[in-house]
Amino acid sequence: MKKIINHTIILLFMTHFSSAQFEPNYDEAKVPVFPIPDLLTTFSGEIIKNSEDWNTERRPELLNFFEENVYGKVPGTLDNASFEVVERNENALNGKAHRKQIEVTLQKGSRSLQFNILLYLPKHKDKAPLFLGYNFFGNHTITTDLNVLVSKAWTMNNEKLGITANHATEASRGVRAHRWAIDKILDKGFGLAVIYYGEVDPDKNDFSDGLHTLFYSKGQKQPKANEWGSIAAWAFGLSRALDFLEKEKQVDASKVIAFGHSRLGKAALWAAATDERFAGVISNNSGCGGAALSKRKFGETVGRINTSFPHWFCDNFEKYNENEEALPIDQHQLLALIAPRPLYVASAEEDQWADPKGEFLSAHYTFPVYGLFGKEGITSQRMPEVNQPIQNTVAYHIRTGIHDVTDYDWEQYLIWAKKFIE
Repeated sequence: MKKIINHTIILLFMTHFSSAQFEPNYDEAKVPVFPIPDLLTTFSGEIIKNSEDWNTERRPELLNFFEENVYGKVPGTLDNASFEVVERNENALNGKAHRKQIEVTLQKGSRSLQFNILLYLPKHKDKAPLFLGYNFFGNHTITTDLNVLVSKAWTMNNEKLGITANHATEASRGVRAHRWAIDKILDKGFGLAVIYYGEVDPDKNDFSDGLHTLFYSKGQKQPKANEWGSIAAWAFGLSRALDFLEKEKQVDASKVIAFGHSRLGKAALWAAATDERFAGVISNNSGCGGAALSKRKFGETVGRINTSFPHWFCDNFEKYNENEEALPIDQHQLLALIAPRPLYVASAEEDQWADPKGEFLSAHYTFPVYGLFGKEGITSQRMPEVNQPIQNTVAYHIRTGIHDVTDYDWEQYLIWAKKFIE
């Protein structure tokens, strides 16, 4: 199988997901020369001249290609989605926030699936804009708040985080709090909603549980070749959470930003591409299959990601394993599907596995589409210096450090969100 992260975390996944020996390229001199697929020329050769042509011709065909050949199509519609507030407190986090915990139930025929949303809202705001994203080990891991429920879902083992026997315990409470600048977010007038991604679809190469099973026909055991992998399933879950947020009176549902780190950054991008209700999206170190250009073959590659994590993408994507040059698209075209909504792509200097330059160039190459809408993209191909953010409608920064989410990242996201979302 495969891996996605950086240095220490890369080694962890290389051990956990064994595969044939893979030597990533970290040498810019060895990056292949390749044409950048043109955003404003359709597959049939027609030139896109304005935003109306983009929305009616180019955007639909690009979205369809990504659905059929990369992330996979959702194979049907739910019969029902219901929401129950299972816990609330109007004086949470030392009086700073309203807290709600919501159980979401998705139903299809006789089958159902539940996941939980943890919602914090600033007390001083009647209708708050909001960041919505997934976490990796349970809602209780993002805060030391003792009232947050411990997930009962299957969880990847991590002894350092107090997770064994594939289940989280009280020992893992708050172990990922450093990734979620909750106080900073609330102080700036934003809310935060988080979901444990394993409750929507467990992150393992096994389609016998999770969201996919709701849509199986009799005898089916895995999605069809053009149907959704886990990334698309996680994206679907974000949209169902947005369904709830649209009903929440204290949330400004027109200003919900999809946020994601690493593989969950890939999911956030796909959620915002497929669901235009999201006001904007933040991709934090999302790498291959997320913000980074696939054709650069720098760090993680399409073949490597499909080998190590074959459940993330649809089976059709495997035809491009070690064959990125055959792709008629690249990831800048995924990012362009967000236009004209605000987009933030962020990298980390030591996270070469995720190809920071490829992430930056992908954000840069969206500028012709954002220009159609009169929005400011990134017109220069020159990467900014470390810790020198570009704060446009299309924003980018590369910071010091490793594959992670830091207070520095959140400080930049909040500056951007105050300017372009609030």
